[in-house]
Amino acid sequence: MTAVLLALLAAVGYGVSDFVGGVAARRVAALRIVIVSYPLSVLLMLAIAPLVPARMDVVTLAWGAAAGVASGLAVWWFYAALASGPMSVVSPLTAVLVAGVPVVIGLLSGERADLAAYVGIGCAVVAVALVSKESPDEERDLRFDARVALLTLGSGLAFGLAFVFLHESSGPAGLWPLVSSRATATVVVWVAALATGDFRAPSGRPLRLAAYVSVLDVIANVAMLYAFHGSLLSLVSVIGSLYPAATVLLAMVLLGERVGPLQRVGMALALGSVALIATA
Repeated sequence: MTAVLLALLAAVGYGVSDFVGGVAARRVAALRIVIVSYPLSVLLMLAIAPLVPARMDVVTLAWGAAAGVASGLAVWWFYAALASGPMSVVSPLTAVLVAGVPVVIGLLSGERADLAAYVGIGCAVVAVALVSKESPDEERDLRFDARVALLTLGSGLAFGLAFVFLHESSGPAGLWPLVSSRATATVVVWVAALATGDFRAPSGRPLRLAAYVSVLDVIANVAMLYAFHGSLLSLVSVIGSLYPAATVLLAMVLLGERVGPLQRVGMALALGSVALIATA
């Protein structure tokens, strides 16, 4: 039960972080937010990691670094896909892969759970697809061509593998794998920003929002790491992947955005999936 609550906290943290980052990205390019929030999260992790008892383990640190590379690539490719592809296709497909990849890998590695948990997993995968569903972009004629498809698939796979690698890093090294994770992710997004010409720190309100994103990122990743300590990869990851529900809920409440009927169904399914997994 504790692992489920921690994974749920992580999902809320990821979702709120995406909402704040999305608000900032309405003023500046999204990568300009990330090139600030990621290094700030490294500093925050360096501040709190020594407070947690740990035994340095090169293997878990390496898994943490791998998680950082995967998440950095995922963010880069996701924004690139959104820039030239239809969000109504890119977003839900990415979300399904984020939820599905760790589940498949967990099951292939021999994880087994109760029937209720598997029903919950199925509901969660459908939920993230529905919640992430956006209305078609009517202002731009965007196509889901081969390049956008590859970027979307790469992003979803990388996000999913980031969860897998984070699960592997939950060991005796305490929070230090998250330090290595955020450090390598910073390198990746800085390279991406340099490659795309977006390597310029924002100022004013976007800069403040980037700082908030870094705090939320740390909270979510710490919660997710400890959730992996106490439960299966497949169960924890699928709850963590429900983060779009928090983003959509905040957009609805704070920005007055309309939520479609399919998104409402998805949010109901998300609640049901958490209940099923928690009672399994």
